[in-house]
Amino acid sequence: MQIKVKEGSLLKEKTDVILLEHFEDDKPFAGETKKVDSLMGGLLKRAFQNGEFTGKVFQKILFHNRGKMGPRKILWVGLGKKSKWNLELTRQVMGKVSVFLREQGVQNFSTKILGASTGENDVMAIAQAMTEGIILSLYQFNVYHTEKKFGLKKMKQVTILEDLQPSKVRSGIQRGKIIAEATNFARDLGNHPSNVVTPSRLADEAGLMAKTYGLRCQVFNQKQMEKMGMGAILGVSKGSLEPPRFITLEYNQEKQKRAPIVIVGKSVTFDTGGISLKPSAGMEQMKGDMSGGAAVLGTLRAIAQLKLPVHVMGILPAAENMPSGHAIKPGDILKSYSGKTIEVLNTDAEGRLCLADALTYGSHLKPQAMIDLATLTGACVVALGEHAIGAMSRHPQLLEKLKKAGEQTGERVWELPLWEEYDEQIKSDMADLKNIGGKGAGTITAGLFLQHFVGNTPWVHLDIAGTAWVESGKPYCPKGSTGVGVRLLVDYLTQASEGKK
Repeated sequence: MQIKVKEGSLLKEKTDVILLEHFEDDKPFAGETKKVDSLMGGLLKRAFQNGEFTGKVFQKILFHNRGKMGPRKILWVGLGKKSKWNLELTRQVMGKVSVFLREQGVQNFSTKILGASTGENDVMAIAQAMTEGIILSLYQFNVYHTEKKFGLKKMKQVTILEDLQPSKVRSGIQRGKIIAEATNFARDLGNHPSNVVTPSRLADEAGLMAKTYGLRCQVFNQKQMEKMGMGAILGVSKGSLEPPRFITLEYNQEKQKRAPIVIVGKSVTFDTGGISLKPSAGMEQMKGDMSGGAAVLGTLRAIAQLKLPVHVMGILPAAENMPSGHAIKPGDILKSYSGKTIEVLNTDAEGRLCLADALTYGSHLKPQAMIDLATLTGACVVALGEHAIGAMSRHPQLLEKLKKAGEQTGERVWELPLWEEYDEQIKSDMADLKNIGGKGAGTITAGLFLQHFVGNTPWVHLDIAGTAWVESGKPYCPKGSTGVGVRLLVDYLTQASEGKK
């Protein structure tokens, strides 16, 4: 799909639909809306007067042109109250509009920069948000449908009209396109079944990405991991016929000598729970237990295309957690890459075992910062639902940067405490640590477990268990894998590249 910029009037656009906006606290019928209403014989005004349209956010009403303008139809959309308008609502409105028009069979539409009457002059950021909303909302995953009837008609073109700053709008569109497509790439990985996306497939994807975008990829196989002493992730993979892979992907286009920023993604390509078997209902969603790794790959893809002047190392500890005669059992003790021993009381708490070795590896790189993303705990879903990422850290400055990025991107981050009192719950009588801390504070004790493997590195743990998958869909996120984390990390790394880390 093409998103382009041009100068001119909406009324003269030879397109299927033009988009007219209205804030509910604005005076109606100014500018082009007034002209359209006049040409339509007062049709818009009557809709407003009889309460059919008030301008509430997401409200839509579609009019057919009477042959006095260029477009075939006019979509009037509400933006809500001016005081609440922001970039996230920009994405959401564009997402709602794009999906609605696609369902109407519309293949192209034209619009101006949304919310211009608020006085917001960062048209590049608005254009980026509009582009993200369009591309992310129109995402479809129908790879395995043999009948083409399943797929909705595709949107072919969106035109944004801008007379004053077209070059900035063009830059925003390009940036939004790169980030949205990288997010959709991560969504694809999360939506593919686990018989397709295996640890080896993730390694192949990383290798292909390295060749395509000039990155450095290194993949450690099982024998190499055994030699290195990565006993925690190897323990997780013991029950599976799929061999584990430890994947690193480095971006350093500027050949900077500065220490890297390390991003680690949990990459369990399927999680049965192992011997501590999960209930069968909903287990199919466990193909998305590698969403953290998918986000890391998507982030590396985006920053390489954006050519950000940062040094980033991505790490994916990839394994499959299966029950078998070879699988680890509750009560087994593993020796991690760090040398610390771990008593496994529940084999379904496997993600933290994989991350333990990955975080240790990352800390040995002496990074300036380290961030991990993981679909780690059901407790996080209970605590925060699907609207927020759970965050834990003892480095407030780093966490604050991620919170800011979360507000900017709509991938919001909410802090949970890492108080020392919780640490008592993961002390083991048989080993240095145990991998679960009991019923209470499950998300926090998981974060505290991970902290034992980061040393003094500035670090933030992001639990994306509730945000990596949606059942009912959202304004710019269809049902399924969300690709969460890509836009959050790209925004954070953009700030870091501008010296705002």
